[in-house]
Amino acid sequence: MTSQLDLAALLCSRLCHDLLSPVGAISNGLELLADERDPEMRARCMELLEQSAKASADKLKFFRLAFGAAGGFGEMVPTEEPRSLIASLVSANERLSLEWVVAEPKLAKPAVKALLNLAAIGMDALVRGGVLLVGAETRANKDGAGMTEIVIRATGPRIAFDATIGQALEGVLPTGDLSGRTAPAHMLHLLAKEQGGKLQAVHGPDMLVLGATMPAPTDLIG
Repeated sequence: MTSQLDLAALLCSRLCHDLLSPVGAISNGLELLADERDPEMRARCMELLEQSAKASADKLKFFRLAFGAAGGFGEMVPTEEPRSLIASLVSANERLSLEWVVAEPKLAKPAVKALLNLAAIGMDALVRGGVLLVGAETRANKDGAGMTEIVIRATGPRIAFDATIGQALEGVLPTGDLSGRTAPAHMLHLLAKEQGGKLQAVHGPDMLVLGATMPAPTDLIG
């Protein structure tokens, strides 16, 4: 069984992997700026530095809430926050577009974590671009308990979805096969299990649908 320390290390590996490119671009840009004397080229270097710094900050903010304790929030999170985080990452890729169909003004923090992590999996799958749809609705189940239903739909000309990520979401991936790539899905499986929620994934050649059902406070039911 994967220990909490192992999982934390794998999540850190994923975070470092995603930050390596923009942080490396900042380092390279500073080196170029130090030697460049042409005003036009220096202006271009500054523009690239600003873009890389923004990309780094956007990813740190995203993973802070997706992976971390997100101490700046209580048990409920305004949905404008995950919308802003996802929109920032989508806007960094001109081949991606976002459809946001979340009407709820706020969601429980576990549901937000599920939404962000599933959205990240959906974005990773759109290797040739496409549309990322993010939806969530809170309602009562047949027993009257509040449940938040989340759906992430990635559609594009090609969907790249590693089967091991789907296995990690289901909790059937062998512990030894966990990596920085599958650790977020494994973390989601543990979160859903702890909360009494459910996860699902349906993969086709041009579409990936990811779903989560998480408990919600009854006062969120519209």
